[in-house]
Amino acid sequence: MFTPGRIIFAISFIIVFIIGMILAYRKDAKKSPWYFKGTTVFWVILAIILANVIFHLFGKS
Repeated sequence: MFTPGRIIFAISFIIVFIIGMILAYRKDAKKSPWYFKGTTVFWVILAIILANVIFHLFGKS
């Protein structure tokens, strides 16, 4: 279904994309702090969902 090359590409793409989104978010948050008040709850929920997805993807052997 997926070759090792495709899996490596997908994982590296996701990592680079997430890093880019975090850097853009931090830059925007410094520019316009008014729009980003109260986003801590969002990041906590996102981290929980991401950890859950990673656990289910890599936890099964």
